Amino acid sequence: MKVLSIGNSFSQDAHKWLHKLAEQNGVEVNSANLYIGGCNLEMHWNNYLEKKEDYSWELNGCRGERNISLNEALEIDEWDVVTVQQSSPLSGRPQSYFPYLQNIANVVREKQPQAKIFYFQTWSYEIDRDSKSFDAYNRDQCEMYRRILDTSEMAEKILEVPIIPVGRVIQTIRESLPKFDYRNGGMSLNRDGFHLSLDYGRFAAAATFYCALTGRRITSEGFESFDEGIIKSIVRVVEDIVFEPKE
Repeated sequence: MKVLSIGNSFSQDAHKWLHKLAEQNGVEVNSANLYIGGCNLEMHWNNYLEKKEDYSWELNGCRGERNISLNEALEIDEWDVVTVQQSSPLSGRPQSYFPYLQNIANVVREKQPQAKIFYFQTWSYEIDRDSKSFDAYNRDQCEMYRRILDTSEMAEKILEVPIIPVGRVIQTIRESLPKFDYRNGGMSLNRDGFHLSLDYGRFAAAATFYCALTGRRITSEGFESFDEGIIKSIVRVVEDIVFEPKE
């Protein structure tokens, strides 16, 4: 499976362990991430129109060795999956999606007609995140999360594509696993208030991508340096959400 993410640092987080996790489970997933820090849908669209070679070309979770344009990325290979997303500050603001989300999806469908498009649902900030972008959500993690759910549902309906529910997974782990009850002294799934932690946060995102994209359950975690009990708990959350019966 060949996966291309039109993204930023949040898709960088999700891709870090994806190739390794898939390999541990006997599935070949080759992933490419188009990285510009904080890149939003409007910027992606303008970069496409102007053919800007401003993206770091990251392969299988490794930092890119050259820059590339979105145009070239959509022509360099035949992708099985292409993911799209909004930048985190705008993730819960529906007006920021128009007309860019639909425009980008139209281009992907034109250039990569065989590819399946997924909408990548990002996560809400940590409760103590100190930034102006959090002000738009009244510095309330739950409010930001609710608004991300709303915009994700909107994107799903507009594009008629499935969601990769990373945001829902992260919030459920925060609320259901005592180890990650940050409000009461547990570990944070974020390393800086908004990017995912380098271990369990990134693993949760990779596991969600893997299950959502392949339709397979995780039979071998294969991350010896991580706590086995914690990893198994995260996998249970991921699989419960990704494979829950649809209404």
